[in-house]
Amino acid sequence: MDFNQQNYGFTNEPRSLIFHSEEEQNLHVSKYMTKVYGWMFLALMVTALASQYVASSETLLNFILGNKLGFWVVLLGQLGLVFYMTARIDKISVSTATALFFTYAALNGLVFGVILMAYTPASLLTVFAITAGTFGAMSAIGYFTKADLTSLGQIMFFGLIGLIIASVVNFFLKSSALYWILSYVGVAVFMGLIAYDTQKIKAYALHENEEIRQKGAIMGALALYLDFINLFIYLLRFFGDRR
Repeated sequence: MDFNQQNYGFTNEPRSLIFHSEEEQNLHVSKYMTKVYGWMFLALMVTALASQYVASSETLLNFILGNKLGFWVVLLGQLGLVFYMTARIDKISVSTATALFFTYAALNGLVFGVILMAYTPASLLTVFAITAGTFGAMSAIGYFTKADLTSLGQIMFFGLIGLIIASVVNFFLKSSALYWILSYVGVAVFMGLIAYDTQKIKAYALHENEEIRQKGAIMGALALYLDFINLFIYLLRFFGDRR
């Protein structure tokens, strides 16, 4: 589930640094975005390692699958971390935000490990490659486009809210037709959010406050991480082969 916020919880709007040339500004933004993608990649690695550990641990599998308490502890822990980071990003330190980010990635791996056990390794690799390619293309659009994607972001956010509500409803209806409609909508929503979040992150690269730039990199990496994970899950519905 994605929890994108307009300003990642910051109470002040970005104020731009002053550069001597456009080339200098572009280099600064490029280095900043490389850092964001680096954080995101490390988080994905943490999730993958945690998933593998869960899949090989009978104790953890029993804790998550064997009782409802274990499942809800992990799920609520994830939700709590994201909400806390968003609500307190102005107050917490950069090191705390970083630690919470990777804690979330590890907790997500506990749930992800259970999900991935249902699919063949070959199909998981295929879906990961498709997700990575799609992510790269949409992120490039968000990075290089001169158009303001704020309106797109708002549409995708409301689409996300509708997607969550409809998914809860379908949990009880168990409609196959609605399941596939939501799958297509989910792919479209997270593709749009990838482009929007990428453009939004660029704004924090130019913020004059160094601490906010660093926190913006962490929160931006979290947003892109969530976009990637959710897109992967929806694409699994189309291309994943169950064991």
